[in-house]
Amino acid sequence: MASDVKFLAIRKGLLEFLLLKIVSADKVYVADILGRLEGTEFATQEGTLYPLLSKMRRESLVDYEWRESEAGPPRKYYRLTAKGRAQLAELNDYWRHINRTIQQLEQ
Repeated sequence: MASDVKFLAIRKGLLEFLLLKIVSADKVYVADILGRLEGTEFATQEGTLYPLLSKMRRESLVDYEWRESEAGPPRKYYRLTAKGRAQLAELNDYWRHINRTIQQLEQ
């Protein structure tokens, strides 16, 4: 179902919302994000995630810091910026509003 073209735009927008939610919890590495999404409708691959995180960085929603890794080269750990936290708050409010609207229409 979600692979239908008509659902791809909705999924993409929701994926960005979910990334903001995941990154808001703590500084996270891409593998952590992929692990959180695994087994859900929003499971994705690095090839999708990195361009989206880069876009979100250009928009000043997220930033990253390099950390040394015991398992190899340094890793980028992402965190929300102030603008990202504000965007997440707005999206959370909008999401609740949409859910209420849908519930009202179902009655």
